[in-house]
Amino acid sequence: MRLLAFPFVLWALYIGQEPLFAWLICLSLVTDILDGWIARRFDLQTDFGARLDSIADMGTYIGAVAGIFVFKAVVFEPYLPSFLVFIGLWVFAHLLALIKFGRFPSLHLYSWKIGGYIQGFFFFTLFAVAFFPSLYYIMIIWGIAAFLEHILLQLMMPEMESNAKGLWWYIKAKGG
Repeated sequence: MRLLAFPFVLWALYIGQEPLFAWLICLSLVTDILDGWIARRFDLQTDFGARLDSIADMGTYIGAVAGIFVFKAVVFEPYLPSFLVFIGLWVFAHLLALIKFGRFPSLHLYSWKIGGYIQGFFFFTLFAVAFFPSLYYIMIIWGIAAFLEHILLQLMMPEMESNAKGLWWYIKAKGG
């Protein structure tokens, strides 16, 4: 659903339809949670599914961030420096994977999963209710820490792994 919704999210951005955009982004966030739960609950996890989920996540993420710049720019202006660091680390993590491994990352670290829920809740709240600075700071702090863990793991790994748990588990598995 998220992959199919992405062009419509972009279209809603282009024509300036914030209500349609908000519905599509919120629907994408909810179906992301359901997709992950269904895959784990019914043991339907695959490497292909993890890659597809990562691509769908990227589309939802790009749409949500673009929505901030298109529809919430005035609210976000005082928070722009920290938000640009946040986005910069996210972009760097993806570029690093493309350069080093020739594909987008699909590590699915616990820190990213938790961060994804926090970010999803933030985006959902932002577009459906209002902007809450405390929720923004929770999202930014957790996200930056998760992105740094992701980058560090990519630098340590000789090849991309899907569904890695996190730095602690990686070091433990390598005998460290």
